Amino acid sequence: MENTKKVAANAATAFIANGDLRLSDHFKLREFTLSGAAIRYNLDNTPTTVEVERLRALCVNVLEPLRHRFGVIRITSGYRSERVNKIVGGAVRSQHRLGEAADIHVSSLEVAQKMCHFVKEHLDFDQLILESVAKTGARWIHVSYKATGNRREFFTLKR
Repeated sequence: MENTKKVAANAATAFIANGDLRLSDHFKLREFTLSGAAIRYNLDNTPTTVEVERLRALCVNVLEPLRHRFGVIRITSGYRSERVNKIVGGAVRSQHRLGEAADIHVSSLEVAQKMCHFVKEHLDFDQLILESVAKTGARWIHVSYKATGNRREFFTLKR
């Protein structure tokens, strides 16, 4: 019996590692683990099964409803291992580290504002941040979700 549990655990770990695991109807794990920093520095960016379940909850409760309303959603940053998070300059307590957050590409300020309004009015969330970089014009939405205790914090962050 112990051997069977080990084999099952190893199979689950291998499936998670290859990124084909479907988190919801329209999102696969690889969208959340693909990282330029991880590739560049040859770092493992594989979440634990607990972190995968948190990513799944984020997809089901926030990202799928957004996709149904606005169409295809492109994740620019999802799960980050501790080492990847450090390299990209993420906050030590980043929810990306826990599998609770994703950054979403937005094509314009107008689209970003509509998406933020939809999330605030219709969905449960922990943090919703409309971020932008003045120098480059880049903008994205950071959204996080927790199974319990969502704070529904919204703010704009300009860099």
